[in-house]
Amino acid sequence: MNVDELEIEKFSALAHHWWDPNSEFKPLHEINPLRLDYIDNIASITGKKVLDVGCGGGILSESMAIRGADVTGIDMAEKALKVAKLHLLETGNKVDYRKIPVEELAKEMPQQFDVVTCMEMLEHVPEPASIIQACYELVKPGGYVFFSTINRNPKSYLFAIIGAEYVLNMLPRGTHDYAKFIKPSELSRFARGAGLTVQEVIGMSYNPLTKIYSLGQDIDVNYIVCSKRDA
Repeated sequence: MNVDELEIEKFSALAHHWWDPNSEFKPLHEINPLRLDYIDNIASITGKKVLDVGCGGGILSESMAIRGADVTGIDMAEKALKVAKLHLLETGNKVDYRKIPVEELAKEMPQQFDVVTCMEMLEHVPEPASIIQACYELVKPGGYVFFSTINRNPKSYLFAIIGAEYVLNMLPRGTHDYAKFIKPSELSRFARGAGLTVQEVIGMSYNPLTKIYSLGQDIDVNYIVCSKRDA
């Protein structure tokens, strides 16, 4: 199974903090409006059937549901999914959360989704190419697949690990493994190999002085790949 149990345990231990905007998940809360708008501006998710792969506690899933999407969120961390479901009880929003590997769902529901998102997950699995292939199989012809992850270079090591985990304490130490970071060229190659057409690679940058995230040309650390399955 394409799951790293140590990664699951790591995020499960923090599960009760998912919806605390001042917790270890603060960066996810802060970048969520940015990535949500990016996805919505391209794919117009209102009324669309959307799959969020590696949904965790549901921050992106629930925000897409609020925008009017019919959202399914999948993850292999049971505690995170329980938190996601509990949060739905508080808000009254609707998301179908399931514990199932994406490769298994691809066999069960091929070509069933208008949009597939896989954000901040690929750097936590043994075989990212397998995840990307499954995302291709799940999306309808003409549908969009969005991936976000972390580049692999000295700058990303400095910012994403030394800076975020040790200096600014934005993330718990040990959150990321530099060896699992993925270069945009590698992710694009995986996507093309799966049958997806890469539409755009865009960077997500963080300014520690203003504490503001923004999208732009700098893909040295965090970046999003927008891809499409040809109709």
